[in-house]
Formats: sequence, structure tokens, C-alpha cells
Amino acid sequence: MGKVKNPKFFRVIHPFLMAFSSIFFQKKYLKGKFFDSNSLGWTWVIKGILWQKILRFNPHIPWPVSPFMRISNPYNIEFDVDNLDIFQQIGNYYQDMYGKIIIGRGTIIGPNVGIITANHDPTNLNRHLPSKDVVLGQKCWIGMNSVILPGVVLGDNTVVGAGSVVTKSFPEGNCVIAGNPAKIIKNSAH
Repeated sequence: MGKVKNPKFFRVIHPFLMAFSSIFFQKKYLKGKFFDSNSLGWTWVIKGILWQKILRFNPHIPWPVSPFMRISNPYNIEFDVDNLDIFQQIGNYYQDMYGKIIIGRGTIIGPNVGIITANHDPTNLNRHLPSKDVVLGQKCWIGMNSVILPGVVLGDNTVVGAGSVVTKSFPEGNCVIAGNPAKIIKNSAH
């Protein structure tokens, strides 16, 4: 679904869509490029009501999210509403019970990506190490099947190659990183 074909109709129905959707999701998440004369956001809302509120997949999340991903604590994620599409993927895992995940504007996150703010203590698997925030800069691209570990900071315009395990920060940005552990394979100027 793309742009609404009849913008006048959309302007008339928009307040009703907003009022109804606000029963289920926080209003601050029902705006931005996917809701301004675009039906894609409203499609996510309808699917979200079905999957999240009726069928109870991810019911605690205050914005439309795919039923096929896991978010530990939605209140520890910071993102721009124009990035709502990053929560429509399949298989993503945002483990952020005590640490924050901060996602910069324009960042793209592929399917099956794990972003983790706390790991198990290797000396006692029944405990977790202290949480460390994960920060993704603006206009980053996190490739499919990648894992970003606690404390990682990626600067603006960082591309993470598919299947990478990011164990350390690349705060300078403007680079392509890949591998396990991820390392810079190309610098780029933006």
C-alpha cells in the first residue's frame, strides 16, 4: 500500500482513524511519514490491533509492531516516529530490559537482527552482567541476521553487513563494518 489515492477522503477520515487507533496505541506514535496521507501506517495499526491487542502478541508495546519480533521493554527504546517501519520486521529481538536502545533518525534495521543491552555473566549463567545502552546513529543500516552487543555505539551512516556480530563501538561512523567480530571493511565520506 502506498499513498492514499483520494487525499480529500483521507483528510475527512483521518480524525476518525486517529481517535479509534488512540484507544489501542499512544497517539504520539500515530504520526509521521507513515500516517500523513499514507495508508501504510494505518495498515500497521489494523494489523497491530489484531495481533497485539486481540491475539496478544507483544500486547504491552504502545505502537504497532510485528507479531514476529520481541521487544523486552518498549519504554527503553528511543526512536523517531518516522522510523516506525523498523518494528515491522520478522524475527528481530530487542533485549532492553534495563538498558536503553537509541535508534537515530533514518536508520534501517533488517530482519532477524538482535540488539542486546545485557549479556549473561559467563561465570554464572543465572545472572546478567550490568546493562549497557546501545546507540545507533542517524542513517545507519543494520543488515539481516546481525547482532549488536551491549554498549555498542555506531556513528551516523554506519552500514553493518549481513550476519555481523558487533562487539565494539564505531562512533566515527561513515563506514561499512562486517564480520564476527565486526571490523571496518570500508570508510566512506558522507
